[in-house]
Amino acid sequence: MQASVLVKTKNMDRNEWLQWRKKGIGGSDAAAVAGLNPWKSPIEVYLEKIGEIPEPEDNEKMYWGRILEDIVAKEFTLRTGKKVRRRNFMLRHPKYEFMIANIDRELVGEKVGLECKTVSEYGKSEWEGDKVPDQYIIQCQHYMAVTGYEGWWIAALIGGNKFIYKYIKRDEEIIQYLIKIESDFWKMVEERTPPPLDGSKSSENILKLLYPEAAEGTEIELPEEVEELIVARENIKAQIKKLETKQLEIENKIKAMLKENEVGRTPKYIVSWKTYSRTSIDSKKLKIEQPEIYEKYLQVSTYRKFDVREVK
Repeated sequence: MQASVLVKTKNMDRNEWLQWRKKGIGGSDAAAVAGLNPWKSPIEVYLEKIGEIPEPEDNEKMYWGRILEDIVAKEFTLRTGKKVRRRNFMLRHPKYEFMIANIDRELVGEKVGLECKTVSEYGKSEWEGDKVPDQYIIQCQHYMAVTGYEGWWIAALIGGNKFIYKYIKRDEEIIQYLIKIESDFWKMVEERTPPPLDGSKSSENILKLLYPEAAEGTEIELPEEVEELIVARENIKAQIKKLETKQLEIENKIKAMLKENEVGRTPKYIVSWKTYSRTSIDSKKLKIEQPEIYEKYLQVSTYRKFDVREVK
């Protein structure tokens, strides 16, 4: 199997590249579609593909990721002796044409690709030992599904001072799973049927973006199924409160053992109960004594508060 060329990307500007990305599911979309991207939900990908929301704006992180991609690729060659080259095309699966790939590099003389990453210091624990973050495993398996390649290297510069590289084998079971869920997802895109919302922060942010303000004084009749959702919500809230109370009980028992000590130790844990100070402005006093200054620096923001009350 060999991938077909969707479009040549050399010298293509970012806006045009983003438009071509809407024609299918790319490697960075795959983990979100599978529900394994901690920063992006399926509904966000769906809305991007149908043009309801814009693709994320270019930012410093994305800029430096592109700049450092070449450095990561060169360092991979230095450390492994494996030559790599660019593939200046957006590729697509020969059968499932909605599966597309814009790969970083491919190895010369091998049916293997290379994905280059730059990672912050905060994410280093996800790369310890043989570990690779789930979303990047899915991304590489997606690329293997599109290209037919037998493996994929992933190289990462962590925190600007630690370089690692790992090999990911082609996994037919994962690839068949991706083909199935991506096929189902693309059918939703074609039929304009949105995937269900989930509990991710991404889904919450999408709703804020789509419906930022309530039309004052408006009211609708909700379907009966909403009552089942409300009961489920109330049950969960009760469980959370019970667990929070239990958590506080445990913490109080440990605090009583610490007494006035700042730190306590066991063979496995370090426990601290330190004193901190915080400076804040007394806004009520400022409003009374310096109303002009208070008004000058007053900042008004709008938000929508979700609330549920039982009908009396």
